Amino acid sequence: MFDSSNLRFGKRKYLFGSALLLFISVICVAFSMAGNDDFDIARREVLLRRIGHELLLQSGDSTSRVLPVKKIAENEYQIRFEHDLTFQPDSLVNTTQRLLARDPFARDYVVNVLNCGNSSVVYGYAISKNKKDDIVACIGREQPSACYTINIKFKPTGINTAKNGYLLGSLSFLVVVGFIFLRSLKPRGALNNHQLTDRFTLGSVLFDAQERQLIVNKTTIDLTGTETRLLLIFALSPNETIARSRLQKEVWEDEGVIVGRSLDVFISKLRKKLEFDPNINIVVIRGKGYKLEIST
Repeated sequence: MFDSSNLRFGKRKYLFGSALLLFISVICVAFSMAGNDDFDIARREVLLRRIGHELLLQSGDSTSRVLPVKKIAENEYQIRFEHDLTFQPDSLVNTTQRLLARDPFARDYVVNVLNCGNSSVVYGYAISKNKKDDIVACIGREQPSACYTINIKFKPTGINTAKNGYLLGSLSFLVVVGFIFLRSLKPRGALNNHQLTDRFTLGSVLFDAQERQLIVNKTTIDLTGTETRLLLIFALSPNETIARSRLQKEVWEDEGVIVGRSLDVFISKLRKKLEFDPNINIVVIRGKGYKLEIST
């Protein structure tokens, strides 16, 4: 009986170690991904500023500034300019495609050029990794000089979806493992707290929990593992009422399934094995549980 208890304890330690290792791994991966995200975002903003810079040069402006790139939504950025400018749609398309090709996650995106005054879209197009899905119109029509902002919205990349799924899946797994581990650490009452006590005198009966035996007048009666666990609880609290729910929980909890009549069946078996001594009996305390009565 105690060998199996030690084995269960070893399994619990292994489970705890595995869960802790997984938790540390998830945290490390999360921080690593967060660091990579910060780098990718910073690099993308540099590319967007370069797009603004080249558009100013193409409009003949080599002195005014490209204002700081603004992130206006998840995966959406805005390029702003200090002064008015004009642009050729085909040059804008070619410039964005050439520079954003350096961003490994910028495969699909939509570009809208907005008028600063009323936020109306004066020009727009869509680029896809599948070239046949590109939507580009009005090539060759120069736009008048005005105050413009350029909004570029990127399609969420698979890496973000995979990362979120990985983290959520790992955290969910950790919750399950943690629940199982904490459940396994619940005290098994008498069984866990008294492993060093292996022999009890119950009237004229000697109960050897270590060997799973009852010894009566040199006659040995073998007990099953379940019978041993059940009798051990009674032996540690003789003449005390023990709740039915406690017996079910402490004896059958590790098996995961508690059958309603199982307790009654094993109580009946124990009574038969203890009937050699009329001073020992397991009695029903109606509405409460059972009691191991030992008369002196």
